Amino acid sequence: MRAVTFDLDVLRSFVAGVDLGSFGRAADRLGRSTSAVSAQLKKLEEQAGVPLLRKEGRGLALTEAGETMLAYARRLLALNDQASRAVRGAELQGRVRLGLQEDFGEMLLPQVLGQFARAHPKVRIEARVGRNADLLERVTLGQLDLALAWDHDARMPHGQRLLELPMCWIGPASPAAFLFHDDGDLPLVAFEAPCLFRDGATQALDRADQPWMAAFTSPSLAGLWAAVTAGLGLAVRTPLGLPPTVRALTPGEHGLPALPSIALSLYWAQAQPDPVAAALGDIVRQCIHDSAPRALAGDTRRESIP
Repeated sequence: MRAVTFDLDVLRSFVAGVDLGSFGRAADRLGRSTSAVSAQLKKLEEQAGVPLLRKEGRGLALTEAGETMLAYARRLLALNDQASRAVRGAELQGRVRLGLQEDFGEMLLPQVLGQFARAHPKVRIEARVGRNADLLERVTLGQLDLALAWDHDARMPHGQRLLELPMCWIGPASPAAFLFHDDGDLPLVAFEAPCLFRDGATQALDRADQPWMAAFTSPSLAGLWAAVTAGLGLAVRTPLGLPPTVRALTPGEHGLPALPSIALSLYWAQAQPDPVAAALGDIVRQCIHDSAPRALAGDTRRESIP
């Protein structure tokens, strides 16, 4: 069988269309016409020899082959971009300031720092792990160059949505019989307000007419995990970055109401980030996309691509 050499520009358009949720938006991002991107997708399917997209409602969704192609496309583009950064790494120097949600501190930060330091040894990274509102405020004030945060404020002008993640009920890793108090109230473990996950949990419970009580409130994620592990109640987060002492409950487990999804975005202090911040953003995006499939292995939903 003759080996096929995939065009990296075509793969980049394919990945951008999936990530942005629209191949029209991908065309705008890449500075191409929609017809040019459509021609690229047709070429990619011809090279693959199988359909990569299928109609779903008014839009398109990935086929099983498309999911496979997407995973390999990300890896090929990551290697290409890493090679590009590595050969130009000595040219970059200075300082970059990164903000991360607590959910990603242990899971993502060592990987991001290690990759970036190897590619750009002359750049100093200052990292801050914090709550959503604090990170977004610091980006707005120019105290951070970029931040990985949950979607919170549509007025933030320089945001790039990376992916949608399901909110999940989180309980202890070992089976627990506590769940509901004798009076039927669900004990809730949550951050201090304001918190998008707290709001998602309480609104879902109220819609389901399920009584609840604030069993434990903490200003830190470590406090939430300690309370859930100890069996004080249930928390709500996403499947990413969970410690081994807790687990994401399956949808409908114990009759718990369904929860909404939440978007994870990369926010920039400037519309056109400098080369140092742009290089760090590339690594953050790739690390997130590498980690998400493992965390979502049990989630069968597929993103629709209009």
